[in-house]
Amino acid sequence: MNKRDTLIWLNTLQGCSNKAMDNIEKHYHNIEDIWLSSASDIKAIENITDKLKQTIIAHKDKSYFDSIMEKIEKNGVNVVTVVDFEFPNKLKNIPDCPKVLYTKGMNLKSEEDIIAIVGSRRATSYGKHITQKFTNELLDLGLTVISGMAMGIDTEVHTTSIKKQKRNIAVLGCGVDIVYPKSNRTVYEKILEIGCIVSEFPLGTEPLPYNFPKRNRIISGMSSGVLVVEANEKSGSLITATHAAEQGKDVFAVPGNINSIYSRGTNLLIRDGAKLVLDVSDIIEEIREFKDLETMSKTKVDYSKLSKDEIKIVSFIEKEPMHTDLICLKTNFNISNVQSILTILEMKGIVKKLPNQLFAIV
Repeated sequence: MNKRDTLIWLNTLQGCSNKAMDNIEKHYHNIEDIWLSSASDIKAIENITDKLKQTIIAHKDKSYFDSIMEKIEKNGVNVVTVVDFEFPNKLKNIPDCPKVLYTKGMNLKSEEDIIAIVGSRRATSYGKHITQKFTNELLDLGLTVISGMAMGIDTEVHTTSIKKQKRNIAVLGCGVDIVYPKSNRTVYEKILEIGCIVSEFPLGTEPLPYNFPKRNRIISGMSSGVLVVEANEKSGSLITATHAAEQGKDVFAVPGNINSIYSRGTNLLIRDGAKLVLDVSDIIEEIREFKDLETMSKTKVDYSKLSKDEIKIVSFIEKEPMHTDLICLKTNFNISNVQSILTILEMKGIVKKLPNQLFAIV
């Protein structure tokens, strides 16, 4: 049994944290030597619980390890340990570095330009639109986006990437063989085709509440920076932002209405030092390894194919999503005229209707 096999084996044992593995390695110097040790020697390992010592003794069995690997292979899962070449280099330097990652879909890469986008599970129409905008623009720059496949903003990140057929990574708070939330099964299956599902938790691990704050350090750890789109004051996204700051990563936040509970967390992040983001260039300019990326190629509307009235409306919507009443006010058109022009622009694929009578450029 080599070091890689030993790390996988220990990872499956209940109560064997990454810190516990570090303490075991300190005791033996070569962690794989635990396979050759006696029960009394295992009991002498310092700074691990007696319960874990008993679990190690009970499962120090080659047939148990073989059954683990058989289950992994049967589920089409790849295992990447910290000693493997493809283990993400950015993760190696974070506190509580995961020793083992389980993946499904496309392979992980040791070096990859990744940006995390996270936010509220109860995303507003504003939050969803902003997420689509930034995800599209960051993907167009050749970046890989990473999120947590939770409802709301996370799901919007993944679905936007899927529509563009672009690589994206989902880090789960359960085993990679479990779809959570269940409503995201289609999202999960689509990510497998073009991206990667990742977890440090062994197969079969249920989505227990305390797993999610823990997995957030991996989302930030694999990325060069974290963008928080929408978050209330107690959002798990703020935990990801905190991990990012502790890991020396850049934290970005999209400002929102000061009266909205869904923007309370992002506004507080900005107040406390996160970089306020209005445009994707605010992110690119801040992250050193992204500075060589090409200037963002914004979607340009071909005005030559539009009527004078259509141009007037598009010129306002192009700046930001706008309510029909405000469009009427700015253009001095009546409501029926505005609605008629917007319908035509929708048919041309230039604008799209958002909830609450908001319209935006596609």
